[in-house]
This record gives sequence, C-alpha cells and structure tokens, in this order.
Amino acid sequence: MSLNRIILMGRLTRDPELRRTQSGTAVTSFSLAVDRDFKSQSGEKETDFIDIVAWRNTAEFVCNYFTKGRMAVVEGRLQIRDWTDRDGGKRRSAEVVADNVYFGDSKRDSANAGGYDAPPAYGAPASSYAPPAGGGYGAGGPSGFAELDDQDGELPF
Repeated sequence: MSLNRIILMGRLTRDPELRRTQSGTAVTSFSLAVDRDFKSQSGEKETDFIDIVAWRNTAEFVCNYFTKGRMAVVEGRLQIRDWTDRDGGKRRSAEVVADNVYFGDSKRDSANAGGYDAPPAYGAPASSYAPPAGGGYGAGGPSGFAELDDQDGELPF
C-alpha cells in the first residue's frame, strides 16, 4: 500500500492564469508561499514557495476566485517530474497536483454589511454558486464565534 497526500496552507504569490491543453482541458499553475512552523536561528519565520498545478474544474475554480495574496488550502499529491533544460542538462522538479482547493480566509462583501461572499469550495463550477440568503454570517455567526482581526497573521492565544 502506498500513500501520497499533501495538505498545504499559504498565500498565492501571483494571480493564477487559466490555460488550455490542445484537447481543451483547463489547467493552471501557481505558487503558494507557505510559512514554516518554526523560526530560523535569526528569529525570523522562513517561507517555502511551493509550485501547484490544478486541472479541469479545480483550475477554473482557482482562476475565478483566487488572486495574488489570497490564502488557500490545497489538498493533493506530490509529483516529481524529470525534464531536460535548454542546455541538455537533466533537471528534476517537485510540484503538488491539486485535487481540492479551499479558501483559507474570508473575503468581505462590501455590499453586504458584515456578511461573507464565499463561493463553494474546490472546483465547483462557478455557475452553480448563489450567495446565501440573508447575506451569510455576521459577526458572531450561528455558532457564536466572533471574527478575528488578521492584522499581523498571529492568533491571539
């Protein structure tokens, strides 16, 4: 039995761009800036930049709803590719093939005071999205949890 699953949470380093293969299959690639759990010897958090590839509905979903700086949670598998560079040298690169992409943050809907305008998660076609009736969750939401300010990215506990 083998297992190849990876889950990452980070911010997009650039806007994703939708491309299509010759057969018309949607594909996009982007990078996530993922902070490490620990600090370096100098006391600073280090960041890994991880290449992600998404196909079909997931690619379309990412391109429709994610932009540079947006927090994303990516679930997929690690893929190692061998290739040859322009000078004939053998190269190897690692990338994550995304099966599911979720929002790692919430985007305020300015037209709806205190509500959220969050489309469905991972690769659902954009045409199936309808904003929730009543404007979504306000501060406190149905579970009684209050919203946290994300000023410095640190949790208050």
